[in-house]
Amino acid sequence: MEFYKFEAERLDGTPESMEKYKGKTIIVVNTASKCGLTPQYEGLETLYKNYKDQGLVVLGFPCNQFGNQEPGNAEDIQEFCQTNYGVSFPMFAKIDVNGSNAHPIFKHLKSQLSGLLGGKIKWNFTKFLIDKTGKPIKRFAPTTEPNAMVSYIKKVL
Repeated sequence: MEFYKFEAERLDGTPESMEKYKGKTIIVVNTASKCGLTPQYEGLETLYKNYKDQGLVVLGFPCNQFGNQEPGNAEDIQEFCQTNYGVSFPMFAKIDVNGSNAHPIFKHLKSQLSGLLGGKIKWNFTKFLIDKTGKPIKRFAPTTEPNAMVSYIKKVL
């Protein structure tokens, strides 16, 4: 299935088709507010601000499957992201990334780009880079800092 055929719910509950991002370079990332990697929000926001005019978009998907590190509701998540990191990139409703209830977007991305654990997400802040045609082209480990992705992003912008 093509990436643009998927839909996800925004933090405010509004459904959004990935078709909206057709022709853009996309980073899809599962996020959490109470994780040791949470400061990556800052780096992701910097990437978004620096490259959005060239066609980059970051899509954040909060997930509570790793150590109960995203326990809040949509309002809590929105407030945390805005207050602490000034997040302006699109954030979506909390989802599962592994297991039978995994969101279809993450099922798709994991099937296209397996990681160290094969078809599973290892931890919060696993990042997927998708080119302008909707093809997932690179998977980045949770510990990969957003600024370490710049050379890959520039190649596909």
